[in-house]
Amino acid sequence: MHNGYNIGLSEDLQALITRGAAKAAAKAHARQVNLEILWQEWQIAERARELFLQSHADSQLQRVLTVTRDLLADHYRQDEIELQQDNATANTVSADLTALADADANLRQLQLDINLTRHELNQLLGLQPDVELSLIGQNESRQLSRNEFQAAVATLPHRRADLLALQAGYQNQEQRLRKAILAQFPSMSVGVQQARSAEEGVHTVGFTVNVTLPIFNRNRGQIAIQQATRAVLYQTYQARLDQSVSEADQISQAAQIMAHQLQDLHERLSKLKEIAATAEHNFQQGNLDAATYVSLKSNFLAQQAQAIRLRAALDQAQSALRMLLGLPFDDRPSASASLSAPPAF
Repeated sequence: MHNGYNIGLSEDLQALITRGAAKAAAKAHARQVNLEILWQEWQIAERARELFLQSHADSQLQRVLTVTRDLLADHYRQDEIELQQDNATANTVSADLTALADADANLRQLQLDINLTRHELNQLLGLQPDVELSLIGQNESRQLSRNEFQAAVATLPHRRADLLALQAGYQNQEQRLRKAILAQFPSMSVGVQQARSAEEGVHTVGFTVNVTLPIFNRNRGQIAIQQATRAVLYQTYQARLDQSVSEADQISQAAQIMAHQLQDLHERLSKLKEIAATAEHNFQQGNLDAATYVSLKSNFLAQQAQAIRLRAALDQAQSALRMLLGLPFDDRPSASASLSAPPAF
Protein backbone atom coordinates (compact mmCIF):
# COMPACT_ATOMS: atom_id res chain seq x y z
CA MET A 1 0.00 0.00 0.00
CA HIS A 2 1.43 3.38 -0.98
CA ASN A 3 0.52 6.99 -0.30
CA GLY A 4 -0.79 8.52 -3.50
CA TYR A 5 -0.56 12.20 -4.52
CA ASN A 6 -1.20 14.41 -7.48
CA ILE A 7 0.64 17.69 -7.96
CA GLY A 8 0.10 20.05 -10.87
CA LEU A 9 1.25 23.50 -12.01
CA SER A 10 -0.49 25.34 -14.85
CA GLU A 11 -0.37 28.75 -16.55
CA ASP A 12 -3.42 30.55 -17.92
CA LEU A 13 -2.49 31.73 -21.40
CA GLN A 14 -5.51 34.05 -21.47
CA ALA A 15 -3.69 36.41 -19.10
CA LEU A 16 -0.81 36.62 -21.55
CA ILE A 17 -3.19 37.44 -24.39
CA THR A 18 -4.86 40.30 -22.48
CA ARG A 19 -1.69 41.53 -20.76
CA GLY A 20 -0.96 44.23 -23.36
CA ALA A 21 -4.45 45.73 -23.10
CA ALA A 22 -4.39 45.61 -19.29
CA LYS A 23 -0.98 47.30 -19.16
CA ALA A 24 -2.07 50.06 -21.60
CA ALA A 25 -5.26 50.62 -19.57
CA ALA A 26 -3.22 51.02 -16.36
CA LYS A 27 -0.92 53.57 -17.99
CA ALA A 28 -3.88 55.56 -19.32
CA HIS A 29 -5.51 55.52 -15.87
CA ALA A 30 -2.32 56.78 -14.22
CA ARG A 31 -2.12 59.61 -16.76
CA GLN A 32 -5.77 60.46 -16.13
CA VAL A 33 -5.20 60.73 -12.38
CA ASN A 34 -2.13 62.96 -12.83
CA LEU A 35 -4.00 65.25 -15.21
CA GLU A 36 -6.98 65.52 -12.85
CA ILE A 37 -4.61 66.60 -10.06
CA LEU A 38 -3.01 69.12 -12.42
CA TRP A 39 -6.43 70.54 -13.29
CA GLN A 40 -7.26 70.99 -9.59
CA GLU A 41 -3.96 72.81 -9.07
CA TRP A 42 -4.72 74.97 -12.10
CA GLN A 43 -8.10 75.94 -10.67
CA ILE A 44 -6.52 76.84 -7.32
CA ALA A 45 -3.97 79.02 -9.12
CA GLU A 46 -6.79 80.75 -11.03
CA ARG A 47 -8.71 81.41 -7.80
CA ALA A 48 -5.57 82.82 -6.20
CA ARG A 49 -5.11 85.15 -9.17
CA GLU A 50 -8.74 86.31 -8.91
CA LEU A 51 -8.21 87.14 -5.24
CA PHE A 52 -4.98 88.96 -6.11
CA LEU A 53 -6.78 91.05 -8.73
CA GLN A 54 -9.59 91.77 -6.27
CA SER A 55 -7.14 92.80 -3.55
CA HIS A 56 -5.30 95.11 -5.92
CA ALA A 57 -8.56 96.76 -7.03
CA ASP A 58 -9.84 97.06 -3.43
CA SER A 59 -6.66 98.88 -2.40
CA GLN A 60 -7.16 101.44 -5.16
CA LEU A 61 -10.86 101.71 -4.40
CA GLN A 62 -10.23 102.23 -0.69
CA ARG A 63 -8.08 105.30 -1.42
CA VAL A 64 -10.80 106.80 -3.65
CA LEU A 65 -13.61 106.10 -1.17
CA THR A 66 -11.54 107.52 1.69
CA VAL A 67 -10.96 110.77 -0.25
CA THR A 68 -14.69 110.92 -1.01
CA ARG A 69 -15.65 110.38 2.63
CA ASP A 70 -13.19 113.02 3.84
CA LEU A 71 -14.45 115.51 1.25
CA LEU A 72 -18.06 115.01 2.30
CA ALA A 73 -17.15 115.10 6.01
CA ASP A 74 -15.39 118.47 5.62
CA HIS A 75 -18.34 119.82 3.68
CA TYR A 76 -20.80 118.59 6.32
CA ARG A 77 -18.83 120.19 9.16
CA GLN A 78 -18.73 123.47 7.28
CA ASP A 79 -22.48 123.29 6.67
CA GLU A 80 -23.10 122.76 10.40
CA ILE A 81 -21.16 125.93 11.15
CA GLU A 82 -23.13 127.85 8.55
CA LEU A 83 -26.39 126.44 9.93
CA GLN A 84 -25.55 127.83 13.36
CA GLN A 85 -24.89 131.17 11.70
CA ASP A 86 -28.21 130.96 9.79
CA ASN A 87 -26.34 130.81 6.47
CA ALA A 88 -27.61 127.31 5.55
CA THR A 89 -30.93 125.50 5.75
CA ALA A 90 -31.66 122.31 7.69
CA ASN A 91 -32.61 120.54 4.47
CA THR A 92 -29.18 121.26 3.00
CA VAL A 93 -27.39 120.00 6.10
CA SER A 94 -29.62 116.90 6.21
CA ALA A 95 -28.85 116.09 2.56
CA ASP A 96 -25.12 116.48 3.20
CA LEU A 97 -25.36 114.22 6.25
CA THR A 98 -27.13 111.54 4.18
CA ALA A 99 -24.40 111.73 1.53
CA LEU A 100 -21.73 111.40 4.24
CA ALA A 101 -23.52 108.40 5.79
CA ASP A 102 -23.67 106.68 2.39
CA ALA A 103 -19.97 107.31 1.87
CA ASP A 104 -19.20 105.89 5.32
CA ALA A 105 -21.33 102.82 4.59
CA ASN A 106 -19.57 102.21 1.27
CA LEU A 107 -16.17 102.49 2.91
CA ARG A 108 -17.10 100.15 5.79
CA GLN A 109 -18.46 97.56 3.35
CA LEU A 110 -15.27 97.75 1.33
CA GLN A 111 -13.23 97.23 4.49
CA LEU A 112 -15.25 94.09 5.22
CA ASP A 113 -14.69 92.87 1.66
CA ILE A 114 -10.94 93.48 1.96
CA ASN A 115 -10.84 91.51 5.19
CA LEU A 116 -12.79 88.62 3.60
CA THR A 117 -10.55 88.54 0.53
CA ARG A 118 -7.39 88.58 2.64
CA HIS A 119 -8.55 85.66 4.80
CA GLU A 120 -9.72 83.65 1.79
CA LEU A 121 -6.37 84.15 0.08
CA ASN A 122 -4.46 83.13 3.21
CA GLN A 123 -6.61 80.03 3.56
CA LEU A 124 -6.12 79.14 -0.10
CA LEU A 125 -2.34 79.45 0.26
CA GLY A 126 -2.26 77.56 3.56
CA LEU A 127 -1.14 80.57 5.61
CA GLN A 128 -2.09 81.65 9.11
CA PRO A 129 -5.13 83.98 9.24
CA ASP A 130 -3.11 86.88 10.69
CA VAL A 131 -0.45 86.83 7.94
CA GLU A 132 -0.31 90.11 6.00
CA LEU A 133 0.66 89.46 2.40
CA SER A 134 2.44 92.10 0.37
CA LEU A 135 1.08 91.52 -3.11
CA ILE A 136 3.28 92.51 -6.02
CA GLY A 137 3.15 91.84 -9.72
CA GLN A 138 1.26 92.80 -12.83
CA ASN A 139 -2.50 92.97 -12.43
CA GLU A 140 -3.44 93.56 -16.05
CA SER A 141 -3.38 90.89 -18.78
CA ARG A 142 -3.14 91.57 -22.46
CA GLN A 143 -6.49 91.07 -24.12
CA LEU A 144 -6.64 88.30 -26.70
CA SER A 145 -7.45 89.29 -30.24
CA ARG A 146 -10.25 87.50 -32.05
CA ASN A 147 -7.76 85.54 -34.16
CA GLU A 148 -5.81 84.51 -31.06
CA PHE A 149 -9.04 83.46 -29.37
CA GLN A 150 -10.14 81.33 -32.32
CA ALA A 151 -6.69 79.70 -32.56
CA ALA A 152 -6.78 78.92 -28.83
CA VAL A 153 -10.26 77.38 -29.13
CA ALA A 154 -9.14 75.24 -32.08
CA THR A 155 -6.27 73.76 -30.05
CA LEU A 156 -8.14 73.59 -26.73
CA PRO A 157 -8.36 69.75 -26.63
CA HIS A 158 -4.56 69.58 -26.94
CA ARG A 159 -3.94 71.82 -23.94
CA ARG A 160 -6.44 71.93 -21.08
CA ALA A 161 -5.69 69.45 -18.32
CA ASP A 162 -9.25 68.30 -17.60
CA LEU A 163 -9.93 67.61 -21.29
CA LEU A 164 -6.68 65.68 -21.54
CA ALA A 165 -7.72 63.75 -18.43
CA LEU A 166 -11.03 62.82 -20.07
CA GLN A 167 -9.14 61.72 -23.18
CA ALA A 168 -6.89 59.54 -21.02
CA GLY A 169 -9.98 58.09 -19.36
CA TYR A 170 -11.41 57.31 -22.80
CA GLN A 171 -8.16 55.54 -23.76
CA ASN A 172 -8.30 53.59 -20.52
CA GLN A 173 -11.81 52.45 -21.38
CA GLU A 174 -10.77 51.68 -24.95
CA GLN A 175 -8.17 49.25 -23.63
CA ARG A 176 -10.68 47.73 -21.24
CA LEU A 177 -12.97 47.07 -24.19
CA ARG A 178 -10.07 45.54 -26.11
CA LYS A 179 -9.35 43.30 -23.15
CA ALA A 180 -13.00 42.18 -23.01
CA ILE A 181 -12.96 41.41 -26.74
CA LEU A 182 -9.79 39.33 -26.39
CA ALA A 183 -11.39 37.46 -23.50
CA GLN A 184 -14.19 36.17 -25.78
CA PHE A 185 -11.84 33.72 -27.49
CA PRO A 186 -11.25 30.19 -26.11
CA SER A 187 -9.34 30.22 -22.84
CA MET A 188 -6.35 27.87 -22.74
CA SER A 189 -4.09 26.83 -19.89
CA VAL A 190 -1.06 24.54 -20.03
CA GLY A 191 0.85 22.92 -17.21
CA VAL A 192 2.86 20.02 -15.88
CA GLN A 193 1.55 17.33 -13.52
CA GLN A 194 3.26 14.74 -11.31
CA ALA A 195 1.41 11.90 -9.58
CA ARG A 196 1.89 8.60 -7.76
CA SER A 197 -0.75 5.96 -7.60
CA ALA A 198 -1.84 4.70 -4.20
CA GLU A 199 -1.99 1.06 -5.31
CA GLU A 200 1.21 0.36 -7.19
CA GLY A 201 3.24 3.46 -6.19
CA VAL A 202 3.97 4.28 -9.83
CA HIS A 203 5.26 7.78 -10.49
CA THR A 204 3.94 9.60 -13.54
CA VAL A 205 4.88 12.99 -15.05
CA GLY A 206 2.94 14.59 -17.87
CA PHE A 207 1.66 17.75 -19.50
CA THR A 208 -1.88 19.07 -19.29
CA VAL A 209 -3.75 21.29 -21.70
CA ASN A 210 -7.17 22.72 -20.79
CA VAL A 211 -9.32 24.59 -23.29
CA THR A 212 -12.53 26.39 -22.30
CA LEU A 213 -14.89 26.94 -25.22
CA PRO A 214 -17.24 29.96 -24.76
CA ILE A 215 -20.00 28.44 -26.90
CA PHE A 216 -22.94 30.29 -25.33
CA ASN A 217 -21.37 33.29 -23.54
CA ARG A 218 -18.39 34.55 -25.54
CA ASN A 219 -18.09 37.43 -23.00
CA ARG A 220 -20.87 39.35 -24.73
CA GLY A 221 -22.10 40.90 -21.47
CA GLN A 222 -18.74 42.40 -20.54
CA ILE A 223 -18.19 43.64 -24.09
CA ALA A 224 -21.57 45.41 -24.08
CA ILE A 225 -20.85 47.01 -20.70
CA GLN A 226 -17.45 48.29 -21.81
CA GLN A 227 -18.86 49.64 -25.09
CA ALA A 228 -21.62 51.50 -23.23
CA THR A 229 -19.11 52.93 -20.75
CA ARG A 230 -16.89 54.08 -23.61
CA ALA A 231 -19.86 55.82 -25.27
CA VAL A 232 -20.71 57.61 -22.00
CA LEU A 233 -17.10 58.79 -21.60
CA TYR A 234 -17.03 60.17 -25.12
CA GLN A 235 -20.32 62.02 -24.58
CA THR A 236 -18.98 63.41 -21.28
CA TYR A 237 -15.84 64.64 -23.03
CA GLN A 238 -17.79 66.23 -25.89
CA ALA A 239 -20.20 67.92 -23.47
CA ARG A 240 -17.28 69.32 -21.44
CA LEU A 241 -15.59 70.58 -24.60
CA ASP A 242 -18.78 72.20 -25.94
CA GLN A 243 -19.47 73.84 -22.57
CA SER A 244 -15.92 75.16 -22.35
CA VAL A 245 -16.06 76.66 -25.84
CA SER A 246 -19.43 78.27 -25.12
CA GLU A 247 -18.27 79.75 -21.79
CA ALA A 248 -15.03 80.98 -23.35
CA ASP A 249 -16.90 82.70 -26.17
CA GLN A 250 -19.33 84.32 -23.72
CA ILE A 251 -16.49 85.65 -21.53
CA SER A 252 -14.55 86.80 -24.60
CA GLN A 253 -17.53 88.81 -25.84
CA ALA A 254 -18.13 90.23 -22.35
CA ALA A 255 -14.45 91.23 -22.07
CA GLN A 256 -14.66 93.10 -25.37
CA ILE A 257 -17.77 94.95 -24.18
CA MET A 258 -16.11 95.88 -20.89
CA ALA A 259 -12.97 97.01 -22.72
CA HIS A 260 -15.03 99.42 -24.87
CA GLN A 261 -16.89 100.66 -21.79
CA LEU A 262 -13.63 101.22 -19.94
CA GLN A 263 -12.18 103.15 -22.88
CA ASP A 264 -15.25 105.43 -22.97
CA LEU A 265 -15.09 105.85 -19.19
CA HIS A 266 -11.42 106.85 -19.31
CA GLU A 267 -12.25 109.50 -21.90
CA ARG A 268 -14.96 110.90 -19.60
CA LEU A 269 -12.62 110.71 -16.63
CA SER A 270 -10.05 112.81 -18.43
CA LYS A 271 -12.63 115.56 -18.95
CA LEU A 272 -14.05 115.23 -15.42
CA LYS A 273 -10.55 115.50 -13.96
CA GLU A 274 -10.01 118.79 -15.75
CA ILE A 275 -13.41 120.04 -14.57
CA ALA A 276 -12.69 119.00 -10.97
CA ALA A 277 -9.25 120.67 -11.04
CA THR A 278 -10.77 123.90 -12.41
CA ALA A 279 -13.53 123.73 -9.79
CA GLU A 280 -11.01 123.32 -6.98
CA HIS A 281 -9.00 126.29 -8.23
CA ASN A 282 -12.10 128.49 -8.48
CA PHE A 283 -13.29 127.33 -5.04
CA GLN A 284 -9.96 128.26 -3.45
CA GLN A 285 -10.12 131.65 -5.18
CA GLY A 286 -13.63 132.18 -3.81
CA ASN A 287 -15.24 132.13 -7.26
CA LEU A 288 -17.25 128.92 -6.69
CA ASP A 289 -19.55 127.91 -3.85
CA ALA A 290 -18.73 124.85 -1.74
CA ALA A 291 -21.81 122.85 -2.76
CA THR A 292 -20.99 123.06 -6.47
CA TYR A 293 -17.33 122.26 -5.86
CA VAL A 294 -18.16 119.19 -3.73
CA SER A 295 -20.69 118.02 -6.30
CA LEU A 296 -18.18 118.24 -9.16
CA LYS A 297 -15.37 116.63 -7.15
CA SER A 298 -17.67 113.84 -5.89
CA ASN A 299 -18.83 113.13 -9.42
CA PHE A 300 -15.23 112.73 -10.57
CA LEU A 301 -14.40 110.43 -7.64
CA ALA A 302 -17.52 108.33 -8.27
CA GLN A 303 -16.55 107.84 -11.91
CA GLN A 304 -13.01 107.00 -10.83
CA ALA A 305 -14.34 104.32 -8.47
CA GLN A 306 -16.48 102.93 -11.28
CA ALA A 307 -13.44 102.73 -13.53
CA ILE A 308 -11.52 100.78 -10.88
CA ARG A 309 -14.38 98.30 -10.50
CA LEU A 310 -14.74 97.92 -14.26
CA ARG A 311 -10.99 97.43 -14.67
CA ALA A 312 -11.04 94.72 -11.99
CA ALA A 313 -13.99 92.97 -13.67
CA LEU A 314 -12.19 93.08 -17.02
CA ASP A 315 -8.96 91.70 -15.53
CA GLN A 316 -10.84 88.89 -13.82
CA ALA A 317 -12.73 88.08 -17.03
CA GLN A 318 -9.47 87.90 -19.00
CA SER A 319 -7.92 85.70 -16.31
CA ALA A 320 -10.94 83.37 -16.36
CA LEU A 321 -10.80 83.27 -20.16
CA ARG A 322 -7.15 82.20 -20.11
CA MET A 323 -7.97 79.47 -17.61
CA LEU A 324 -10.85 78.20 -19.77
CA LEU A 325 -8.57 78.17 -22.82
CA GLY A 326 -5.74 76.51 -20.92
CA LEU A 327 -3.42 79.45 -21.55
CA PRO A 328 -0.77 80.75 -19.12
CA PHE A 329 -1.66 83.77 -17.00
CA ASP A 330 1.06 85.91 -18.56
CA ASP A 331 2.56 86.38 -22.01
CA ARG A 332 6.16 85.48 -21.25
CA PRO A 333 7.74 83.64 -24.18
CA SER A 334 9.09 80.96 -21.84
CA ALA A 335 5.66 79.92 -20.69
CA SER A 336 4.47 76.75 -22.40
CA ALA A 337 0.86 76.62 -23.60
CA SER A 338 0.77 72.93 -24.50
CA LEU A 339 0.71 69.84 -22.34
CA SER A 340 0.68 67.09 -24.95
CA ALA A 341 -1.11 65.94 -28.05
CA PRO A 342 -4.46 64.27 -27.39
CA PRO A 343 -5.24 60.76 -28.52
CA ALA A 344 -7.64 60.48 -31.42
CA PHE A 345 -11.17 59.38 -30.68
